[in-house]
Amino acid sequence: MAELITAVIIDDHPAITAGVRAWCAAATPPVRLIDADGKIGRAWTEPGASAQVVIFDLQLGGPPAFRELERLVDAGRQVIVYSQRSDRDTVLTCLDLGVFTYLTKAEGPDHLIPAIRAGAENLPYTSPSLGGAISTDRRPSRPQLSEREMETLVAWFESDSKRLVAGKLGVSIKTVETYIDRVRIKYANTGRPARTKAALVERAIQDGLIAMEDLTG
Repeated sequence: MAELITAVIIDDHPAITAGVRAWCAAATPPVRLIDADGKIGRAWTEPGASAQVVIFDLQLGGPPAFRELERLVDAGRQVIVYSQRSDRDTVLTCLDLGVFTYLTKAEGPDHLIPAIRAGAENLPYTSPSLGGAISTDRRPSRPQLSEREMETLVAWFESDSKRLVAGKLGVSIKTVETYIDRVRIKYANTGRPARTKAALVERAIQDGLIAMEDLTG
């Protein structure tokens, strides 16, 4: 039997927490939900500290808690921001801080439950609200990749090794590594490093540089 996914929810609205708890219980398989009772500190102590995913209400009775959000992300937590706010600047600010994904509270279980599963499995998930914000993002923090860099990136995501990519594209392994390194540098230069392949996939999908369809052919 597969181990249950565990998520901790930090939200000061009991009705929201109750709703999410019901969605998690009804999911197949169910998700174990830990209620932090609106207290961020409970995400740092057990059992919240061991939760695979953090569901984070951005506004806990005050202004957006960007600083606390950044602390969680910097600690390596997979954070889903689950907020009433839907404005683009807020969504993109959270994305820049490195959140796993962003959902508005209008996006119900059809998105929250898959997002929790994706977060636990370290797979990318782009919600409608995040996708909408990204599609209108024209800031310089969004890296611009060349056609060859895009081609190499997609081939690498589809392959098990850089050697296979080199064979597919008809270039040397060194050339493949050069293109991938360039992409990493471009992300690092925008303050959004992607040190692992999984992180690079996540960034590329979040930024609309590639789509899931590109990876599945």
